[in-house]
Amino acid sequence: MALHIRSIRRSQRGATTTTAIAILVIVILLAVAAWFLILRPPQHALTAPTQAVKASVATSAKPAASANRLETMSVNQLLAEARKALAEQRLVAPAGDNAVEYYVSVLAKDPKNRDAQGALREIFPFAEPVVEQAVNQGNLDEAQREIDLLAKADPNNYTLTILRAKLDAARKLASSAQQAKQQALAKQQAAQEQQQLAAQQATQKAQAASQAPEVTKPVAEAAHPAPAIAAKPVAAAPAAAQNRDAQITRMVPPKYPLQAARDNQQGWVEVEFTVTADGSVSNAQVIDSQPRRIFDRAATEAVSRWQFKPALINGTPTAVVLKRKLEFKLGGG
Repeated sequence: MALHIRSIRRSQRGATTTTAIAILVIVILLAVAAWFLILRPPQHALTAPTQAVKASVATSAKPAASANRLETMSVNQLLAEARKALAEQRLVAPAGDNAVEYYVSVLAKDPKNRDAQGALREIFPFAEPVVEQAVNQGNLDEAQREIDLLAKADPNNYTLTILRAKLDAARKLASSAQQAKQQALAKQQAAQEQQQLAAQQATQKAQAASQAPEVTKPVAEAAHPAPAIAAKPVAAAPAAAQNRDAQITRMVPPKYPLQAARDNQQGWVEVEFTVTADGSVSNAQVIDSQPRRIFDRAATEAVSRWQFKPALINGTPTAVVLKRKLEFKLGGG
């Protein structure tokens, strides 16, 4: 009997222990659920700021990456991109992807690089008409950028003085045109205000006359005011005839004579030629060279294959005579 009672008590204690453990587990589960549902912040609340920061960093990194592109390129990469831009006639534009900027960046890394020095000397006379075209088309900010870029290549070149003078004249002309436009708009607005005032005065007279029926004649006159005299249209000024210099569209580089290359010879040739009314080149002649007759034929053959937009005088394509100096330099640096 005693053994049976002890067995029952042990069973009761075991049941009590099991119940306590079950209650404890339930309490722990409820606590964990409460933390997830109440105390823990939503996942999107944690990720949204992080994503916003990443997006902001990516957005701000794009301009910086674009600005530092030339600085991160090697000299060989810059030279390759410069030759590609030169072949595609991207001499000074677009910004950040043109031959002059690439060669200037080469000299920033290697100031004695002969390829970049020689190329910039040869490009300069061909870049001049590009800047003039930007000025003539009214792209004054772009023209200023191109002039500043050429100044980095050759700050003492006299051509820059001419280009700056043309740009300054174009700015003054644009400013005068803007002022004239503003004055014309002011006059037009004043005329409209006068017309509106006259119409209001006529309406007021008509209303006042309608209140006095015994005065028939003034009422009739007020009800039918005299028509306003239409202003004579101002004749438009004839458009100024277009004038421009010949502009190169295709530049074929000269072939280096094989014998001169073998003899390690370098030099230059100044060529005079005619740009015809259709933009082709004729009558290419050597007017000076150093050394004599070594590079003359290569220079004239190359110039004869160039193409231009013909010069315009009063809007008419006109033949002009130009001079260009071609330098022959062996690669290196």
